[in-house]
Amino acid sequence: MTDDSRPTTTEITLLGRSYVIACPPDEQEQLNRAARYLDRAMHGIHARGKVLGAEKIAIMAALNITHELLQVLEERKESEATLARLNERLERALGNDASSR
Repeated sequence: MTDDSRPTTTEITLLGRSYVIACPPDEQEQLNRAARYLDRAMHGIHARGKVLGAEKIAIMAALNITHELLQVLEERKESEATLARLNERLERALGNDASSR
């Protein structure tokens, strides 16, 4: 009899260290992708040689990734606002065109 209540785990590697992480099966590919991204960021910081210790490298990588995320979210917000303004202009133009007939 199998115990389906146990969480599925997956192994990831960050800066040469392996970690076993509990993760639903349908999210494992996303976790692996995130781990590869984080690992690349950590290796980049480690290669610069200014930050020592895996914990500090992880914190710097997390801050850098969070900064990237916030920039993308802000750009998305600005793009959505631009689209909303364009949509309003289009609606007004179509409304004016329809009323002139």
